[in-house]
Order: sequence, then C-alpha cells, then structure tokens
Amino acid sequence: MKKILVIGGGAMGSAFTVPCLDNGNSVTITEPYSKRFIKNLSSKNKFHSALKINLPKKLKFKIFSNVLFNEKFDLIVIALSLSGIDFIGKELKKYKIKTPILVLTKGLKYEKKSKKIFTISEKLKKDYKLKNISILKGPCLAKELARKNQTNVIIANRNIDIAKEIGKIISTKYYLTEFSNDIVGIEVCSAIKNIYAMIIGAGQSFNASSNLFQKSVIEMKYLTKFFKGKDETILGLAGVGDLFVSAAGGRNSKMGSYLGKGFTFKTAKKKFMPNDTVEGEQLAREIAPFILKKVNKNKVPMMINLLRTIINNKKLKIKV
Repeated sequence: MKKILVIGGGAMGSAFTVPCLDNGNSVTITEPYSKRFIKNLSSKNKFHSALKINLPKKLKFKIFSNVLFNEKFDLIVIALSLSGIDFIGKELKKYKIKTPILVLTKGLKYEKKSKKIFTISEKLKKDYKLKNISILKGPCLAKELARKNQTNVIIANRNIDIAKEIGKIISTKYYLTEFSNDIVGIEVCSAIKNIYAMIIGAGQSFNASSNLFQKSVIEMKYLTKFFKGKDETILGLAGVGDLFVSAAGGRNSKMGSYLGKGFTFKTAKKKFMPNDTVEGEQLAREIAPFILKKVNKNKVPMMINLLRTIINNKKLKIKV
C-alpha cells in the first residue's frame, strides 16, 4: 500500500482517486481554492457535484495547508487546472518537496520573458526546481473513470522504469496504463487536442466533423514535430485517442458546437456554459502570442483561425 496525495478536487482529480483506492492505496485529496469542491469533499457522503456520484468513503479529505506537507507521501498527484500550475509550483518549492510527482493537468505555458512555450513538466522543473516528475495523459472522461468504465492512459517519464512503477501503484482491471519516454510529445498532444476538439465540435454534421478530425490530426502532427515530439505519439493514446474522446463527449467539443452555430465565445460561455471550465479556451489565450508569431500559418490554418476567434471574440468562420 502506498500513500498518495491528490492536489485538486475537481472532476478529474476526484475521479482519479477511485482506481488508486481500488488498488489498495491510502489516498488523501485536497483542494486549494474551490469552495464548491471543498464543500463536496468535506461532506459526510462526499457527493461530488461535477461527477454526480458519492466518492468512496475510504477517501480522506484534508484542508490545503503547510501541515499537509509534513506527512510523508509516496506520490503527489497534481490535478489542478492550467491556471493553478504556478500556484502549486511555488507551494511545492517552498516546502522543498522531493516526493515523486505525477501531473494530470493538460496544457502548455507561455513565458513572456523568453517568448517560449514550455510543457508543464518543463515549467515545474525550470521555475520551481521540482524533480522526479512524471505525466499521465490519455482519453479519459472523468465521469466514466469515476464509474469504473474501462479507461486506458499513458504515463511518461524519461526513465521508463519510473513510469512503470507508478503504473503498478495506480492500475486496476478497468484503469489500464501504457508507458512512454516522449514527455514533450505527449504533453503537446494532450494539450492542443483541446483546441482541436473545439474545432471538430464546430462541424454541424458527422460528415463535416470527420473532415475536421482528419485535418486536425495533420495539424497536430506538424505541431508535435515542431516542439520536438515523436511522430508515433500522435497515433497513440495522448494523440488521436484523447482527441477522439474530447471531440465525442467533452466540454471543448460542446463549446465548439456553439461556435459553429455562430455564437462568439463570450456569448456562448455566458449563455450555455457559465460554470464550465473550457480548457481549450484557456490554452488558446496562453499560447496565442507564440503560435500567431512563430508558427507557419499555412501549416496550421485551423489552429490560427480558432485562436483569432477566441482572442478577438469574433464569430468562427471555418471551411471544411
């Protein structure tokens, strides 16, 4: 049995605790700032308002504080949104955490000073001196994982043996893990697929969306190679696998459908998805300064189109 700390009480962080508990681990979850999820997790029944289920009674909830890091954990899992990465990086650096870290968060970070894009693991290592970081990505809808539907994910670390050790800790009969050492490729794929899921969602028919899916894969392949990822990663769980799930049933695809109907992002968000986090929009605003200036626009026309649509709050005009 291992002691696992999950930082982030949202849908994915909470769902992730289910297989960890089923594999016989002691799991503690904490939520730094969402009053909604703190209320959910600290309640007697642990009913999660985003997942619409009661989480396992064995799950321990603790208030986020410096006292929490006095405990010795075997694995710390980061399951915050992209906007929370700098916050948790500072906290973990402050307490000089040396525990192995597993990052569930999907996204990329743009650094204005250097005018470069960094993956989350690169950001945590560079700015906050954290070490022994692994990443977990793949086609995983939190609601399905929480209900123990079969889910396949991929764990990446430059040392493949470390990735496999983490796999042993968290894998179950329904939560299956694969492994890779292509950290950059997997992080890039798992991030940009949120933007492409919005694009695919904008197609107002299966025929149109399938065409957009095919073109999205081509652009994802170009961008993954641009950032020095491996070709084969595109065809794996973090690439087309994650893109399929997000396009078929995720919040990004849902937002894309409203953009495809002629709504601007701000109008669609306010009218239809006021309480939903749209990761693709967060990422679009984060990476737009780099993509719009540094990447060949002829290679990624759909990406460029969507970035401008969101940044300028204009109606999406997309050709299929």
